[in-house]
Amino acid sequence: MLEVKQLVKTFGAMTAVDHLSFTIPKGKILGLIGQNGAGKTTTFRLILNFLKANEGQVLWDGQPLTENDYNIIGYLPEERGLYPKISIEEQLIYFARLRGKTKKEIEPKIDEWMEKFQVKGKRTDKVKTLSKGNQQKVQLIATLIHEPKLIILDEPFSGLDPVNAELLKNGIIELKDKGACVIFSSHNMENVEKICDHLIMLRNGQTVLNGEVHEIRQSFGRTKLLINSPLPLEQLQAIDGVLSTHQQVDGTIEAALRDEEVGQEIFKQAAAYGYMPVFNQYPPTLEDIFKMKVGETHE
Repeated sequence: MLEVKQLVKTFGAMTAVDHLSFTIPKGKILGLIGQNGAGKTTTFRLILNFLKANEGQVLWDGQPLTENDYNIIGYLPEERGLYPKISIEEQLIYFARLRGKTKKEIEPKIDEWMEKFQVKGKRTDKVKTLSKGNQQKVQLIATLIHEPKLIILDEPFSGLDPVNAELLKNGIIELKDKGACVIFSSHNMENVEKICDHLIMLRNGQTVLNGEVHEIRQSFGRTKLLINSPLPLEQLQAIDGVLSTHQQVDGTIEAALRDEEVGQEIFKQAAAYGYMPVFNQYPPTLEDIFKMKVGETHE
């Protein structure tokens, strides 16, 4: 279990991380989100001891991380880096040996991981001969092949197409199911929503949201609506509490509501016009919430 307790990191007059606390039990995934400069990468560097905190603690199973504990960590930095003139095989073995593994332990796993991530190429190919997407897959394999117990991924989905993003998600979930703690940052709220058990949102180093993903969404109420109805758009827009509307190509209307009770009045008026193919009232998405929270200013 990873515990982060009241971490503070300042750079001169700027506070990059401001009393951040969270816990990741084994077999759970935490998503760390926020705008650029919110403190996500700084948090990862504090956990890894690349930076020294001004205050606070990072604990693994109740104890400060030791030098040996860093062998059970898999870290993917936002700035990717591979050796272009070295083969895939040599690269993976080298990085695994840095994590205390032997060539004998890792070599048999290379084909399995290359197949898992559908790397286009042979294990003997030099990295520079691979496409950018396949180079990124090799770096992901280097992060995960030693089956770390703590996995830290800084923008792992950056640059991946939907098919390869799905492969990565499956790889993360597989290691989670084996008991790993996973923490990752992403600007793709859909990926966060799909695979995270817990979510923390940072803004200017401060925690503005902390909780289970579904609980956070539910806390904002069912203030989003999809409706397809003969109800005239002008009549819908005139209902008190309808904040905005957007009509899709198929005629379905997206509406933002002041509060979820407004939906009852919309349903009542729309029902008077007969059959409604679509009436779906739901909480805002994580992307909606992200825009709301990041757009707020401090009092």
